[in-house]
Amino acid sequence: MIRKPPLASDTSTLRDRAEVELKILGAKNRRPPRAAKVPRQAKTRPGGPRANPIQAPPSLDAVRALHKLQVHQLELQMQNSELQESRDRIETLLAKYTDLYDFAPVAYFSLDDQGVILEVNLTGAALLGVDRSRLINRRLSGFMAPASQSAYLAFLKQVFAGTGLSDCDLAMVKADDVGFWARFRGTSAISLHEPQNWCRMSVLDITSFKLAEDIVRRNEALFSALIQQAPMGVYVVDEQLRLYQFNTTAQRTFRKIHPLLGRSFKEIIHLIWPAKIAIEILKHFQHTLKTGKSYIATDFSENRQDRAIKESYEWQIERVILPTGHHGVACFFNNVTERKHLEATQRRVEVLAASNQKLEQEIVRRLAGEEALKKSEEHQRKMLEESLRMQEQLRQLTRQVLLVQEEERKNISRELHDVVAQTLTGINIRLAALKAGAAANTKDLQQKITSTQRLVEESVEVVHRFARELRPAVLDDLGLIPALHSFLKSFTERTGIRAHLKAFAAVELLDTDRRTVLFRVAQEALTNVARHARASRVEVSLEKLPDGLRMKVHDDGKSFNVERILDANGRKRLGLLGMRERVERVGGHFAVESAPGKGTTLVARVPFRGPASEGNGS
Repeated sequence: MIRKPPLASDTSTLRDRAEVELKILGAKNRRPPRAAKVPRQAKTRPGGPRANPIQAPPSLDAVRALHKLQVHQLELQMQNSELQESRDRIETLLAKYTDLYDFAPVAYFSLDDQGVILEVNLTGAALLGVDRSRLINRRLSGFMAPASQSAYLAFLKQVFAGTGLSDCDLAMVKADDVGFWARFRGTSAISLHEPQNWCRMSVLDITSFKLAEDIVRRNEALFSALIQQAPMGVYVVDEQLRLYQFNTTAQRTFRKIHPLLGRSFKEIIHLIWPAKIAIEILKHFQHTLKTGKSYIATDFSENRQDRAIKESYEWQIERVILPTGHHGVACFFNNVTERKHLEATQRRVEVLAASNQKLEQEIVRRLAGEEALKKSEEHQRKMLEESLRMQEQLRQLTRQVLLVQEEERKNISRELHDVVAQTLTGINIRLAALKAGAAANTKDLQQKITSTQRLVEESVEVVHRFARELRPAVLDDLGLIPALHSFLKSFTERTGIRAHLKAFAAVELLDTDRRTVLFRVAQEALTNVARHARASRVEVSLEKLPDGLRMKVHDDGKSFNVERILDANGRKRLGLLGMRERVERVGGHFAVESAPGKGTTLVARVPFRGPASEGNGS
């Protein structure tokens, strides 16, 4: 139970109240009468009655009454003595309490819920510069600085909310208008004898502490400014080897490490340098922090782990006193990697300058052989030109061979068609006539003639097929599209592979040479499909381009390595090479694409006009 402290100015009332309480306490704790001692005391008491043999003995009731009075008198004397001792003890404790309260080093105030001062000790009166009697019943807010008024009211409200001890730092003004900072600590209290709410509040002058904080802040700001304005990299670690401060140059050095401020320097140094080097650096920092001896490293070059490059530094560490008052270690460093490179370059330049004289002599000696080299280069250039000319002649020869081959096929096809086929047809007609005239002959003769006629028909068909493969007459007579239709039909019949053609009529505007090239490319491509692709479907399409046309031959068969097949020296296959040579001969472009699961696509782009016309003219 918390009771309101007694007022020092009302000590008489306190004493009276203490006496009453002591009397009540004595009545409750009254000891029982010591009956055995009373008669003895009564007999020995100096003023007691004496036996008079002459007088008649008193009555029994009178003796008993007298005995009771004597006993009661003794009890009252004993109680009075105990009360006197208790009163003396209370007065002594009250004096001690009053002295402790009044002369405490901390100011104590008792305030009601309106902030009115109910009681204050001498320290509080001296803190505000006002006599204690004049402070009673005044509001403490009158001594608050204007900027702290709202904070004080909020603090007072918090104290009376009963949330326990509350602290607050406020600016106050003394009676002589001298400002100071005070730290308040208050708690609410409820008195059983008084229904009014009040609180106890201690007030401590912390002006010097605030001034010290301000000095520390200014020192830290100055310390940071000096570090930031340093012309070199600077960082500081505290007494626990944690990174305390660094400037912009140092931050660039540690830019790949996060976080930095407050992090263990041991972790940072192990992230930058190898373990052996990091341990050595930490030993220097710990030695300087412990002894105050500085350390200077003028030639430090190592491979950094965080950048995977070798860097060179000049660095020095010194023990310093931090704004907090503790020791720390400041490191001043310069990245001299570029300077080291420049010095190495300068040394190499000097070496080169020394050898330059020897080179000049060597140049003079070799100038004589330069003319011979020039002549040799001229000879090599001529040989290269001759080689290129011969290579071009070889390409022209290859094209000419293809032209001669195509012309030869054309002649052979014409001969087969015009001579052999006509002869066989005549034989077939004669045999038919023989069959009709020999109706009266035997049945065996007729069967022989029929068999001979069948053989002749098959021979004619073979001749026609060879003629189509060598040079289809329909290509010259009807055009490219009918020739492709005829070839695809026979291709499907022979191989069982479904073949489809997409074309446009303008393709027939091409000259004979280009139509022949397209037909031969399609013929060779389908032959390769039948031999190697294992396909089930082939699509041949002719598409119109702004300056020519494009033919695609696509199959759904297996893929192959295009580069390896085109290497004629490695595989000795001339099918794709022959197709490419045909297309390039007429100024076109040839390409092959083959991928697993997608089949093979052959593309031939042919212009409407180009070198082929000139070649035909020549």
